[in-house]
Amino acid sequence: MDTKNKGFNSKLIHAGGFHDRLGSAVTPIYQTSTFSFESAEHGAQCFSGESDGYIYTRLGNPTIIDLENTVAELENGFGGIATSSGMAAVNAVYLGFLSAGAHLVSHNAVYGPSRAVMESLYPKFNIKSTYIDTTDLEQVKNAIRPETRLIFLESPANPTIGITDIHAVCKIAHEKGIPVCVDNTFCSPYLQKPLDLGADVVLHSMTKFINGHADIVAGMIVTKTKEHYKMLRSIMINVGCNMDPHQAFMTRRGLKTLAIRIDRAQQNALKVAEYLEQHPKVEWVKYPGLKSHPQYELAKKQMSGSGAMLSFGLKGGLSAGKTMMNNVKLALLAVSLGGIETLIQHPASMTHSKLTKEAKEKAGISDGLVRLSIGIEDIEDLIEDMEQALVKV
Repeated sequence: MDTKNKGFNSKLIHAGGFHDRLGSAVTPIYQTSTFSFESAEHGAQCFSGESDGYIYTRLGNPTIIDLENTVAELENGFGGIATSSGMAAVNAVYLGFLSAGAHLVSHNAVYGPSRAVMESLYPKFNIKSTYIDTTDLEQVKNAIRPETRLIFLESPANPTIGITDIHAVCKIAHEKGIPVCVDNTFCSPYLQKPLDLGADVVLHSMTKFINGHADIVAGMIVTKTKEHYKMLRSIMINVGCNMDPHQAFMTRRGLKTLAIRIDRAQQNALKVAEYLEQHPKVEWVKYPGLKSHPQYELAKKQMSGSGAMLSFGLKGGLSAGKTMMNNVKLALLAVSLGGIETLIQHPASMTHSKLTKEAKEKAGISDGLVRLSIGIEDIEDLIEDMEQALVKV
């Protein structure tokens, strides 16, 4: 079925383009490493690219390709490249665009491991990086050097929930011939389409919202052009960070309910954010759906919904935050995000603990910042859980 002109939910269910010859209603799990050829000539055609037949799962697998095609269509991209994890996707992009002597510009509150691996591993290849507040366009302009080869954005930022003007940054970058990659994990293609805003590459940790059930680890890269697709796919294949067929099947199954899950979760998130904002023990709340958010108008323009992620600070700082996190009962004290369950965590000591104290301060990741990933529980139960924990603060 051609789903190009169908609605988002219809694409979630029917996109991908794979048709099982036995009539299976869902794409089967092709749990095999190797595919046999019809003849020696067919094998040669597969290797030469004259045939689209399958060779070896690291190179391509029907279950995985169905998922790749689906996410690429949802992002309005040329093609998708599934990886074994979100960090595999991040590193494939780094390896694709950055060579010795190159320079990266990124948000100072980007996902902790995305920054930590750049600052700890890539300097050995003489690759440098600058981390700034990309919500400030002047900082973006000032950070670009002659050797800058990639701008790597995350919007909303993790965990500060800062919103970067993707279209404006892409315009600045493209005037200097610099490609832009956007980590779209927090929004998913349901709430934000970076390629439509000018980005060249978009990536996801599909562990989060796309799968949505906290039971797999997976990543995805989607490119705007065939050129970038071929380059990044070659890296994935040669590095060997391919996805497993069963992992792809689980992700594809979770993806089918993406929209209804996010609809419910962001309804809950707004109510939790409004509750926290008026609470006497809460100093501040950052959520794109609140008018108090500094980029509230940009979020309305750039995103089709406010999402399920928020951060807040308690008046008692880290001590108060620990007390609250140690007393929640319904929410889980855990890292990751985007599942059907509500998660609470402390970025400064958990997901962003590898950053220096100075780096955390510049990024706005204070010791008192608490991050919430809101799930689909009954809102009355979530508010009750927040209230009973805050009473102990």
